[in-house]
Amino acid sequence: MKGIEIPCQQIVEWVTDYLEDALPDETRRLVDEHLTDCPPCRRYLDQIRHTVQTLGTVDDDALSPDAWTALRTAFRNVDRRS
Repeated sequence: MKGIEIPCQQIVEWVTDYLEDALPDETRRLVDEHLTDCPPCRRYLDQIRHTVQTLGTVDDDALSPDAWTALRTAFRNVDRRS
């Protein structure tokens, strides 16, 4: 990669903000540079983009309280599995 190297893990952490166009311009430029040279990160970005497009959004009222609890628990445990 040209210029400042950004670790793939950082790209993963920024992917949501990247897709929501919520990154500062300079950070977005760095992500774009990284994506140009990193096929695995491009695949990851494409997978997340596809997931969001496929699933759309979930209305808060669409899930039961038990379902929300299960989702929150699953997401909290993601970091622990690494």
